[in-house]
Amino acid sequence: MDLRLSPISPSLPSRTGATSRISPAATQDTKSAGFAGALKGALTEVSAAQNNATQLQKEVQMENPNVSLEETMVAIQKAQIGFQATLHVRNRMVQAYSDIMNMQV
Repeated sequence: MDLRLSPISPSLPSRTGATSRISPAATQDTKSAGFAGALKGALTEVSAAQNNATQLQKEVQMENPNVSLEETMVAIQKAQIGFQATLHVRNRMVQAYSDIMNMQV
């Protein structure tokens, strides 16, 4: 799972000290690739890992000689770790939401 966020700032300093400008279209892409975009991308990767592990498991059960048991077990473990990480992130987000909603103003 790779979570890389692009910078939000419209102008970035370069190594020479000059500023480079980002086009308005690139700025809109950056806004959509914020936290929601990163979360959606991570969920997509976890889902793909689970689908890959399921497919490899079926191939091993059908005794496909091109798929090894070791490769399948590694894929299953990767999918399980990704799911557990996603579950922890969800639990932390729900806890943060609950904390914010219980704050007195």
